Amino acid sequence: MITGASSGFGKAMAHRFAKEGWSIVITGRRKKILLELAEELTAQYGAEVLVKVFDVQQRKEVFDVLANDEKLGDVDVVVNNAGLALGRDYFDEANLDDWETMIDTNLKGLLYVSKAMLPYLIKRGKGHIINIGSTAGKEVYEKGNVYCATKTSVDAISQAMRIDMLRHQIKVTAIHPGAAETEFSIVRFKGDASMAKTVYEGYQPLKAEDVADTAFYCANLPEHVCINSVVMTCTSQANSFYLLRK
Repeated sequence: MITGASSGFGKAMAHRFAKEGWSIVITGRRKKILLELAEELTAQYGAEVLVKVFDVQQRKEVFDVLANDEKLGDVDVVVNNAGLALGRDYFDEANLDDWETMIDTNLKGLLYVSKAMLPYLIKRGKGHIINIGSTAGKEVYEKGNVYCATKTSVDAISQAMRIDMLRHQIKVTAIHPGAAETEFSIVRFKGDASMAKTVYEGYQPLKAEDVADTAFYCANLPEHVCINSVVMTCTSQANSFYLLRK
């Protein structure tokens, strides 16, 4: 099951897993786009696809859609991918609504979906939760404030989940990508495509498919092997601070 599957990393992951014969549960807010993606995955790969439409920010909605659904009983892997950055402003100039949306999506949404899906994994006696973090959760940068805070929390929660899920033999992996060219920057700069484009000038960033490949690799290791944490960047980026532009 992949949250935020309508675009970016989520869409690339849906393609990567479906191509390899996995059945897929795709989730998100945009029903029309999800249905189109489901048709695409079925047509290209013959994949079995289940669509679940909900907003991870809405606690009741998440549990209403995901709880007590026998179709979800066979889920092996849950990818908490839904997330976003809004604005890149100094702390004192930042928009409170942006802060709350990032907290509600990146942090609370991950918690809600994990809580809703864990009963299925626990009943199976195995499973894997993959949380998509960011290098922003490793080094805080100027004007990153609350976005960095949410991704730092994803890192901490992933570590806590790994410990608490030991007794259930459920794997937990955190993947922390660096700069990747998706809709991410367009959303962050609120539709300003020209501003978003400058983020990726002068170097080759990660692609959504790179992150999808990493998630697929982690999900397909032997049962006794768990990758706890991965920090991945393009060759031109060392971390949140160091980036070589030509």
